[in-house]
Amino acid sequence: MSIRRGDTLGGKAAVVGIGATEFSKNSGRSELKLAVEAVSAALDDAGLTPADVDGLVTFTMDTSPEITVAQAAGIGELSFFSRIHYGGGAACATVQQAALAVASGVADVVVCYRAFNERSGRRFGSGVQRREPTAEGAALGWNLPSGLLTPASWVAMAAQRYLHTYGLKPEVFGQVAVVDRRHAARNPAAYFHGQPITLADHAASRWIVEPLRLLDCCQETDGGQALVVTSVERARDLPRPPAVVVAAAQGAGRSQEQMTSFYRDGLTGLPETGVVARQLWRSSGLAPADMDVGILYDHFTPFVLMQLEEFGFCGPGEGGAFVAADALPLNTHGGQLGEAYLHGMNGIAEAVRQIRGTSVNQVAGASRSLVTAGTGVPTSGLILGADG
Repeated sequence: MSIRRGDTLGGKAAVVGIGATEFSKNSGRSELKLAVEAVSAALDDAGLTPADVDGLVTFTMDTSPEITVAQAAGIGELSFFSRIHYGGGAACATVQQAALAVASGVADVVVCYRAFNERSGRRFGSGVQRREPTAEGAALGWNLPSGLLTPASWVAMAAQRYLHTYGLKPEVFGQVAVVDRRHAARNPAAYFHGQPITLADHAASRWIVEPLRLLDCCQETDGGQALVVTSVERARDLPRPPAVVVAAAQGAGRSQEQMTSFYRDGLTGLPETGVVARQLWRSSGLAPADMDVGILYDHFTPFVLMQLEEFGFCGPGEGGAFVAADALPLNTHGGQLGEAYLHGMNGIAEAVRQIRGTSVNQVAGASRSLVTAGTGVPTSGLILGADG
C-alpha cells in the first residue's frame, strides 16, 4: 500500500469467523484464558479447527504472546505471527496483516485476537503510570507537567478547539453517545443492554475534562475478541458468508504523536485518519455514498465527528448534524460507548455481522461496512464487503 496509489490487496482475503467472550467489568480469569476462549469461539464460528491455523496477529499491548496462545488453544506450527503497535489504532491493521499474509501465501488461516482485563486489571483510562523511558514518552513529557495525564485530557484539548473553531457547544458530542446507546440497548451482548440515553442525559452527566462529560468517554471492559481470516476461495467452502476485505490501510500523519499531536497545523481534524481514508477510497474505488454501515472507533465522542469529516461524509464542523440526521447507520453494536471497549476488535466483528445479515440492529441489504480503528494515534481502517 502506498499513500500515493491504490493497492491490489482487495478481494483476496476474507473474515470467516468471529468469536468473543462475554463483556464484563470483572472477568474472574486471566487474559490468556480470555484470548483462548475468543480464539476457540471464532474457529468454531468459521467451521475450522486449531489444526487449520498457521498464523496469529495481535497488539503490542497484549499480554498473551502468539506462541502462548497457540499452545493453549491447541494450535500447532506457525508460519506467521505479528504484532501491531499504537493501542486501539492497531485494530483494523491486525486484519490487514492477516490479509497480506494470506494473499502472499505466507499463511493459510490467520487468527487476529485481543484480550484484556481492562477494567479489573490495567485501566488505560487512568493514564500514564510507571512507564519505562522511551522516545514516545519524551513527547508525553512535554504535556504531563501541565496536568494532561489521561487520554480524556489529551482529547479534550482537540475537542475544545473543535467547538471554538466551528461555534458549537459540547452538546453536539451527545449525538454520538445517544446513537451508540440506542443500538446497545437492543444488543444482548452489550454492557448497556436495555439502557438507552437521551441528549438530556448526556448534558446532565458529570464533567470528566471539559468539554468532555462522562457519557463522551468509552467504558472499560474485561473480555476477548477474535477474528479468523483466510482466502476468499477457501471462504466459499466454509459455513458462514465471508466478509471480504475490500480494502485495508494504515496511516500516520505529519508530526504524529500518540494522542498529543498538539503542534500540528490544526487541532480540529485527525490527519492520520485522513491518510487511511484516502488509501481506502483510492484502493477500493468506492466513496462515502457507497457505504451501508459505519463502525467508527468511539473511545471519545468528538473523534467520531472528526472521523466522519476526514472520510468525506460531511464537511468540517458538520459531523454532529450528520449523526443527528441518521445519514449513515453508525456503530450498530453500540460501539465502545455502549457494547464494550475491546480496542475496536468488537467493532470489526459487528461489521462482519452486518455483511452476514445477522446483526441485532441489521441494516437491510448491507453489503459494505467501513470500520475504523483508534484515533489520535497512528491508525488503520477496513472496508468489508459481501462476496460477489
